[in-house]
Amino acid sequence: MKAVRQIGSIVFVAGLFVSLFGGVPWHVIVQDDPVVPIWLRISIFCFLGGFLVVLITLACEQLARWPIVEPTPELEPKAPSDSILTLNSDTVPNRPVTEVLGVAQGHTVYAIWLGNDLSAIVRLILGGELTEYTEMMGKARSTALARMKVQAAQMGADAIINVRYMTTSVIGSAAELLVYGTAVKLGC
Repeated sequence: MKAVRQIGSIVFVAGLFVSLFGGVPWHVIVQDDPVVPIWLRISIFCFLGGFLVVLITLACEQLARWPIVEPTPELEPKAPSDSILTLNSDTVPNRPVTEVLGVAQGHTVYAIWLGNDLSAIVRLILGGELTEYTEMMGKARSTALARMKVQAAQMGADAIINVRYMTTSVIGSAAELLVYGTAVKLGC
């Protein structure tokens, strides 16, 4: 179903851009001739048809989940085999902090493309989880965390304590995600 929705999104975006950037200038140039060319007709049908495909696939997904069941948390995939420990507390159990190296941070700005934005807008109408944004923010978190760990490794850290995440909206559906914490060296 996701593949069909993705194809519908691509057709929608293609139809939208051809209609706007081809059809509108064509209409302005030849406004005396009432005959609409076939390429413009096709792009308009792609625009409307793509929107309809996205709407139908999302409605089918919603019906398949009826009745709504609370989602179970998925297990996070294990981090790459790096040795830097990350904690949101200010101490590491049974390990003393021997040196504070400073703040380590990682950030990224993520956005989804217009087709996925369309799917999310339709979900706002039908209800349900905005999976497009959930996936986007998950990727942003992973990227920002990996960048913070790289910076901490360059500082010579064994762990990062007091890890915090912060997010802000940049423009439209783009979001910045910042992760930061205190890079420290640990004793035995």
